[in-house]
Amino acid sequence: MVATGMHTVYTSEEIHDYGWRLPFLLGGIFGFVAMYLRRWLHETPIFKEMQESQELAVELPIKSVLKNHASSVFVSMAVTWVLTAAVVVTILMTPSLLQKLVQLDPKMSLEANSVAIICVFIGSIICGALADRFGNGLIMIIFSIGLAISYWVFYSTMLNDTTYLFPLYALVGFFAGLVGVVPAIAVKSFPAAIRFSGLSFSYNVAYAIFGGTTPMVVSLMLSEDPLSPVYYVAFVCGVGVLAGLAVMRYRSRLDLIAY
Repeated sequence: MVATGMHTVYTSEEIHDYGWRLPFLLGGIFGFVAMYLRRWLHETPIFKEMQESQELAVELPIKSVLKNHASSVFVSMAVTWVLTAAVVVTILMTPSLLQKLVQLDPKMSLEANSVAIICVFIGSIICGALADRFGNGLIMIIFSIGLAISYWVFYSTMLNDTTYLFPLYALVGFFAGLVGVVPAIAVKSFPAAIRFSGLSFSYNVAYAIFGGTTPMVVSLMLSEDPLSPVYYVAFVCGVGVLAGLAVMRYRSRLDLIAY
């Protein structure tokens, strides 16, 4: 929305000269707001109970994570990779790719992107609600397949005809709502005593690797085939399906209270 508003108010030259700084200033303000809101966050009852009964990890938590929960680390990193593809490729990179490949108007591409982001919100809520009802693994599989198919249809169509830009991008955004179930899978993969260490290690390492390499990989592939972003998203969604199957097989009914 900020990017769309800026392209409405400023010219491309003004954005290039000084306007690009404004989103960073706004982000800095939100950072202070987040710090202020942190005052009202409290530990979960489960963690407080473990703290009082001295059941927290005695050894270095990350050592315990790697030694005793390697499978949980792999599953968490796999779903984080899917999250990375959903966010970086379908939401962040796609507007600029369309501007470059089909000369789509920047303002229109950002407006469509805003619609897609709103649908991500909706998809996240629905994805989370369905995961609570039917299990994280099954919903991860369904939304991964939905994202792969919807992005394939959307992107391949846009290369030839942008008439249905908004509805098709909205559909992609909805299935990108799989980001709503990724944290649930990662959190439930680790016992409470080392949950924060397990989650932070798996997520940050995976995002550092895949978040950093995804734009480069997609850009390199793009020089060979304009459909390369589709292939990449489809492949990573395949990883999401495998991760979902693993969750269904080993962790389909994890109970947080038991941890």
